Amino acid sequence: MSSVTPVRRRATTRRRAGLAGYLFVSGYAILLLAFGIFPTVYAFFLALTNDRGQFTGLNQFIKVAQDYRFAPAFLNISLYLVMWLLSVVVLTVVVAIVLRSRMRPRLSAIFRFLYYLPGALAGVASVLVWLFMLDPAVSPVSWLLRSLGFADFAAVLSPGDLPVILVLIAFWTGAGGWIVVMYGALNNIPDEVLEAARTDGAGPWKTAWHIQIPMIRKWIAYMAILAFAGGTQLFVEPQMLQTASLGRVSPTWSPNQLAYVYAFQHGDFNGAAAISIFLLALGLICAALLVTRSDLFKVDES
Repeated sequence: MSSVTPVRRRATTRRRAGLAGYLFVSGYAILLLAFGIFPTVYAFFLALTNDRGQFTGLNQFIKVAQDYRFAPAFLNISLYLVMWLLSVVVLTVVVAIVLRSRMRPRLSAIFRFLYYLPGALAGVASVLVWLFMLDPAVSPVSWLLRSLGFADFAAVLSPGDLPVILVLIAFWTGAGGWIVVMYGALNNIPDEVLEAARTDGAGPWKTAWHIQIPMIRKWIAYMAILAFAGGTQLFVEPQMLQTASLGRVSPTWSPNQLAYVYAFQHGDFNGAAAISIFLLALGLICAALLVTRSDLFKVDES
C-alpha cells in the first residue's frame, strides 16, 4: 500500500496539471474558434457561392482577379511589404544588437522605453500624427519637406510616395515593440559564448553576424511572419490618407480597401470574401516558407 500511494499521488498531480493546462488555453481556443476559424470557414463559403447561396466554384475568384483594381492593389501591397519587411527586420535587429552590446543597461532601458512609446498609439492616432508631420504648412520639419521639393500637402501624398509614407508610419508604430522582443532574445545568449568569441578575436560586428543573429534566427523568422501578416491587412492608414488627401489617394489602394469597397459600396460580400481568401493564401505561403527555412518549430536538442 505504501508503494502504491505515491504512484497514485503522482498520477493525480499530473492529471490536475493537465486539466489546469486545458483550462488555461480554453479561453484562447474559444476566441480562436469564434473570431478566427469560424469566420475563415464562412469566408470560404461566401467565396464559393453567390448572393443566393448557390455554389459557383471559382467564379468569385475569377471575377475579382479580372477587376481592373485588383492587380494594382496587390502590386501596391507587394511593394509596401518588401520595403516594410526589409526595414523592420534589418533595423530592429541592428538596433537591438547595439542596445544589447554597446550601451549600459540603464541607458539601454531608457531607449527601449522610448522606442516602445509610439506603439501605445492606436493606428488612427498614429496616422493623424503623421498627417500633422507631413503637412509643410504646420509640420515642425517643414524646412526638410520643402528642401525635398514638397511645397504642399498634396505633393507629399503623391501616389508614388505613398508606400514610403506607409512604411514610415508602420515602422514608427511597430518597430519599438519588436526591438524589445529582439533585445529579450539576445539576452538568452549565454555570456560564455560571447566571451569566447571575444577571446577568439571577433569584433562586435563579427560577433553579431556569426553568433548573435544565427542564435536568434527563430525570433527573426517569427517577427517576419507577424510583420508580413500585419502588412497584408493594411487598411486604416491608406484609408485615412485617402480621406485627408480629398481623393488624391486611391480608395482601393490596398486589397483590404478593395474588399471594403466590394462589401460596403457594391454590396458584394462574396467578392469581398474572395479577396480575403487571396490575402489568406498569400500569408500562409509566406509563413510556410519562413517556417520551413528557419526551422521555427524545431526543438533544439540539449
